[in-house]
Amino acid sequence: MATKYRTVICLLRNDLRYHDNEVLHWAHQNADYILPLYCLDPRHYHGTWHFSFPKTGPHRLKFLLESLRDLKETLRQVGSNLVISRGKPETVIQDLIRQLGQENVKAVALQQEATREELDVEAAIEKSCQVPVHKFWGSTLYHKDDIPFRIRDLPNVFTEFRKKTENRSDVRPTLPMPSKLKPLPPGIDPGHAPSVEEMGMKDPARDERTAFPYSGGEKQALARIQHYFWDYDYVSSYKETRNGLIGADYSTKFSSWLALGCLSPRKIYEEIRKYEKERRANQSTYWVVFELLWRDYFKFVALKFGDRLFYLSGLLGNHREWRENKALFDAWREGRTGVPFVDANMRELAATGFMSNRGRQNVASFLTKDLKLDWRLGAEWFEHLLIDHDVCSNYGNWLYCAGVGNDPRQDRKFNMIKQGLDYDAQGDYVRLWVPELQGIKGGAVHTPWILSSSMLIQANVRLGHSYPLPVVKAPEWNKHMRPQERGKSGKGPGQRQQTRGIDFYFSSGKQGKFKK
Repeated sequence: MATKYRTVICLLRNDLRYHDNEVLHWAHQNADYILPLYCLDPRHYHGTWHFSFPKTGPHRLKFLLESLRDLKETLRQVGSNLVISRGKPETVIQDLIRQLGQENVKAVALQQEATREELDVEAAIEKSCQVPVHKFWGSTLYHKDDIPFRIRDLPNVFTEFRKKTENRSDVRPTLPMPSKLKPLPPGIDPGHAPSVEEMGMKDPARDERTAFPYSGGEKQALARIQHYFWDYDYVSSYKETRNGLIGADYSTKFSSWLALGCLSPRKIYEEIRKYEKERRANQSTYWVVFELLWRDYFKFVALKFGDRLFYLSGLLGNHREWRENKALFDAWREGRTGVPFVDANMRELAATGFMSNRGRQNVASFLTKDLKLDWRLGAEWFEHLLIDHDVCSNYGNWLYCAGVGNDPRQDRKFNMIKQGLDYDAQGDYVRLWVPELQGIKGGAVHTPWILSSSMLIQANVRLGHSYPLPVVKAPEWNKHMRPQERGKSGKGPGQRQQTRGIDFYFSSGKQGKFKK
């Protein structure tokens, strides 16, 4: 008679790390063998819900595959491995249980998620696998059981949530992980992380202009903490620099690793507290925690409101008239609206899969408040491209920007010209990403359509030909369109309006409607 043994299958999804991983920690204490598993779910590569954009674009995919390879190497170093399989998790796990023998599988362990598609996977696993399923909450700074609200009573305004949570709740310590993890069960082929090409996409080349020149994976994430906190003390000026646009170090850049769980928010918190104790504590060190709280809030909002996170009318049923103009949307997503600050940000996103917090707020405002297009177009386009796509943060932020979410000031609208001059006063960012405007010097690059013919000829710009005329002009832009005053305010990022961040989160054709 064959010897029975206890195996725990650990389904890893958005917890692709070894440090502070409760799923692996629990399995190590409760099993003879551990089978860490990642499934390349074909549903993640279908079209988005409303507009059928490819759900996972090449930038997102490349970062994910890098993260899988990194975790695979880390698990090998502790005596285990990461099993990578293509297929739906509920089917792959069922096949593994059959292969191992149901009597030898003690449980399936996984990290809970917050939104419908992920919850449907959890329900399918529970229904089909006929072994106990243990779920753990590990994606937020504050555990959902520790916040001072029942989820149904979560405040609809962030400030109330933040103040009460900070005053009444504690952050749980990170979990100590074993130096050696229980091995894979015998006879299991761990597979390999495929290439981008093997997944049917073209590997995107790295653009040297990118503000995110990093790879996926836990090692890079932990190295970034070391660099940003301890090597250069950038964290001590984060609040002043976080609205930057060019370069790697104006913000933490943690969001991409947080999105896939390569980095634990509790690890960041502990490093902040250590930094404050050993070096300095100021508004900037607090502001990193503040941003993590925003990320938590959007997770809990998703738990409270469920599918309303994706409704056109938003969380509270705020019905507005939205347009679906394909020509305007194509101009927005391709960075050819004729509004240079918008175009620069959208081109950066397309080329790199990343965009700054400041840029995200502006392009979202432009799409929803200036073009008055369906906010879900923007949310689904971001889902396709952003390497730091987190479903709760992305959709929560788009609802917020569109005025149908958690913003008490629902008519907030960004002035594209003022924002460009405030945060790119000399136009360096615009010229970096919109090279056809490089001949226009200084802040005048933000409003090329008001320049004289002679200035445009000198700059080698032909509006309507080499660069488009604006697809829309907002009346509030007028008071900021006096070229002689460009770049003379002396004010820069951090000295203007301070708005909440998304640092931890945000071909031409004839006019027509989208097919759904």
